[in-house]
Amino acid sequence: MSRSRIGWILVAIQFALMITLLVVPWRRPEPVSLIIGIAVLVGALTLGVLSFRALGSALTANPVPREKASLVTTDVYAQVRHPIYTAVLLAAGGFTLAVGSMWTLLVAIGLALFLFSKSRWEDRLLARKFGTEWDEWATRTGALVPKIRH
Repeated sequence: MSRSRIGWILVAIQFALMITLLVVPWRRPEPVSLIIGIAVLVGALTLGVLSFRALGSALTANPVPREKASLVTTDVYAQVRHPIYTAVLLAAGGFTLAVGSMWTLLVAIGLALFLFSKSRWEDRLLARKFGTEWDEWATRTGALVPKIRH
């Protein structure tokens, strides 16, 4: 099976998990958790928009890098290698905090595990395509959260 086809399957699984998060039973939100959850959701949306803008023409839903794309290591990508995944995880966390039940928590955990695995697969593709440039960038950045610098 081609990498591109695997990539699209991974995208489909990711969207299925995100939709599942929205359709499993919710609980009645408490005012404090609703406000904090919405604030996290707004932060996630902001990070997502910044990430999309930073990628420019390299943006694709498929985790397989575009053939003519260059490695983006600036803006939010100077801090984390997969800020879109981070934004999705923050959104899932904010949503779960706002209206989540045990079901949304379980789906959010599943989504986190899935995106962690997907980011590792994507990292291998990027390393193969960009070599030393990717290696240097990866030593400076975390996959889903910024690295703590000493």
